[in-house]
Amino acid sequence: MTDASMNRRSILSIAAATTLVGSGLPTAPAKAADTATSDEFGGIRFCLNTSTVRGQELTITEQVDLAASSGYDAIEPWVRDLVAYKEAGGSLPDLRKRIEDSGITVESAIGFAQWIVDDDDQRRKGLEQARSDMELLKSIGGKRIAAPPVGATKEAGPALPVIAKRYADLLNVGAEVGVTPELELWGFSKTLSRLGELAYVATEAGHPDACVLPDVYHIYKGGSDFAGLAMIEASRMPAFHMNDYPANPPWETIGDADRVYPGDGIAPLDDIISLLHRNGFRGYFSLELFNRDYWKQPASEVATTGLRKMKSAVRKALA
Repeated sequence: MTDASMNRRSILSIAAATTLVGSGLPTAPAKAADTATSDEFGGIRFCLNTSTVRGQELTITEQVDLAASSGYDAIEPWVRDLVAYKEAGGSLPDLRKRIEDSGITVESAIGFAQWIVDDDDQRRKGLEQARSDMELLKSIGGKRIAAPPVGATKEAGPALPVIAKRYADLLNVGAEVGVTPELELWGFSKTLSRLGELAYVATEAGHPDACVLPDVYHIYKGGSDFAGLAMIEASRMPAFHMNDYPANPPWETIGDADRVYPGDGIAPLDDIISLLHRNGFRGYFSLELFNRDYWKQPASEVATTGLRKMKSAVRKALA
């Protein structure tokens, strides 16, 4: 991070507070950005997945301001918020400039194109949707987009070699646009719920851009051992969804909304983070939560608390 970007963040922290207060949403006083470099965290950087503050119903511009003023290195927006911004008359070049001026980057994004389904027509439309999502993301400087198994979650999906071919097709679309689809693990799904499946598909896709997007909660929910992360090349994990999970509800009934801040649950974060780092992970930990209690709190409080707890978990694991 340059001195110029840190200065921009300091200015933006004031602007963000003004914007959020003006929106009528609950806010906490703006806090100065944490200017510690990634060297303090072994090269790991930190990203805000905007699901973490979904309940506060911030616009994409408010989300950008929040991520920057809270001290994050990057933001992981949801495509639907970008679509809403554009449909309301928002300028994508203006949004890109806002992001660049804030000193953060768009390392990943969340989309739900149905690239994996068996129905040929539906899959064709899914690839068209993926292209549209990627082009929208590219226009604001986005680099990657999640590729979860949407449409193949309730029943076991296609055979893994078939999924690998379809992921390769999606990667080809991404290569044309300039945005890379990240094969995402969904622990509750009947398809791509385990680390081994994720590794197989990414490997057999046979594409130079293949990469994966694991998640602490989803690895647990899918039943894989965290030790399996050692079998995935760290450079193929540019982003990693960071969160924690409590002892209750139990594994059988735990859901997305039960995720908690890193360090507030029972996940073996020391082992996970140290394993990833030993294997060369230098990507982005992206805070992804859906906790309804957090959604009732000021967005700035949630964002700053989440970043503080992520950094604390990394410091502890690498000590």
